[in-house]
Amino acid sequence: MAEMERNKMALVKIGDYYQEYAQDTSDAEDIKKFSVYAQGDEKVGSVDDILVDEQTGRFRYFVVDTGFWVFGKKVLLPVGMGRVDYTDQRVYVSGLTKEQVENLPDFKDLEKVDYDYEEEVRGVYRPMAATDSVTQGQTQTYDRNTYNYEQEPSLYNVSDRDGQTLRLYEERLIANKERHKTAEVAIGKRVETETARVAVPVEKERVVIERTTPHDVSPIDAGNPDFREGEVIRMDIYEETPDIHKETVVREEVRVRKVAEQDTVTAEETLRREELDIDTQGRPIVEK
Repeated sequence: MAEMERNKMALVKIGDYYQEYAQDTSDAEDIKKFSVYAQGDEKVGSVDDILVDEQTGRFRYFVVDTGFWVFGKKVLLPVGMGRVDYTDQRVYVSGLTKEQVENLPDFKDLEKVDYDYEEEVRGVYRPMAATDSVTQGQTQTYDRNTYNYEQEPSLYNVSDRDGQTLRLYEERLIANKERHKTAEVAIGKRVETETARVAVPVEKERVVIERTTPHDVSPIDAGNPDFREGEVIRMDIYEETPDIHKETVVREEVRVRKVAEQDTVTAEETLRREELDIDTQGRPIVEK
């Protein structure tokens, strides 16, 4: 039977219900570490965590660390009993006394929060929640098998008469782009050697001396022969020598540039959103 009750009204910490809660920047994250103040503007402690209804996702309790007020004790505060002030970053609990906090059971292990534990908590807060003459002085009994949080809206619902604000959350899919290096291209030069051969034709001059005997020889005047002492014929002799040397020229130009190609990446995620449940009794005037 006890296991059935836990399944019907299971509570989980907000960080376990919202898997991305640790990175969330929502108002729920802001409420954690808000200061809690009782009557007389006396600081009770601070909000250490939030307990959520596992079935509906609705906030049920603030886990309050009482700090030095009641040293080393953590207690549960039904969300309907606290008025959240986002401007002052405070949660106000009207009528809460130190004696009542001392009478609350210590919160240490969520697994031990069963119906009997919650009844002990509710028993401390119910006198504070009885604000009209009809409910004051009357003791209402509840069936553990049929009990649900909606039966006590003064403890678990946000009250308009106190001017409280309930903020509903939804998850959104945010698409951003990050630029990161995936590869690198290095283009450099290296020197390679090869043996080149070139053939250059060269000319060399040489002297050819031909000696001939004339066939028709006319006599020379013996009295006046043309003998010339020391007559010399001079002829320049040339030859070509190869002139081979190296020259550096531009063989090829390489231009390097980048082009950007576009692609579309599609992703799917399951998003959650909180909707408002309104539970009314009688014939109230409700403006939506």
